[in-house]
Amino acid sequence: MKIDIWSDIACPWCYIGKRRFERALAAFPHRDEVEVVWHSYQLDPSLPERYDGTEAQYLSSRKGLPEDQVRGMFAHVAEQASGEGLAYDFDALVVANSLRGHQLLHLAKEHGSADAVKEALLSAHFERGAEIGSADELVRIGVEAGLDEQEIRDELDSGSRIPAVRADVAQAASLGISAVPTFVIDMAYAVSGAQPTEVFAGALSQAWQASHPSLTTLADGDACGPDGCAV
Repeated sequence: MKIDIWSDIACPWCYIGKRRFERALAAFPHRDEVEVVWHSYQLDPSLPERYDGTEAQYLSSRKGLPEDQVRGMFAHVAEQASGEGLAYDFDALVVANSLRGHQLLHLAKEHGSADAVKEALLSAHFERGAEIGSADELVRIGVEAGLDEQEIRDELDSGSRIPAVRADVAQAASLGISAVPTFVIDMAYAVSGAQPTEVFAGALSQAWQASHPSLTTLADGDACGPDGCAV
């Protein structure tokens, strides 16, 4: 079974959703037969490489909401994150364009380390107040995940994987995805948002059963089994 996940590094619910999904997957009996593929999505591609202001100021201006209301939203999201073992720090968060982080993610996919890089990018942004558009920060994350430093710097300089990032965004649009995180199972079932772990567990089970139907017994008669034969 294949699960394609669209998310943005600058999406607080994407990190929470990742944790809840991981918990469901860890308990799934067929987890070793599940392939997880991370896809890029940008909530605001128009952001500068680094926004000169706080996250509260940015969202207040973007959504037309009072800063106090935005901070109240932060408190709710941080509480949800804490329940998943995540320590969000919106006061320290550096608002930056996520494109370069997605370039690193695509490079990591080619080397089989996408999940580790995705985890590190989300943690850097929401827990450590690191700048996800900084070349040095992205190099640090990539090298810790086993990537080559020069290969990372070459990608950040050339932007050779930007078309792949944009292709992910275009594919999301073609599938009708307009919010993240979105988890697509076997390109047939979608789970939108940071749903509770039980919802992910149910979706995994339902999708597995649909793609691996059991036989329907039409008639039962005398037969032999591991414990012997009917007499």
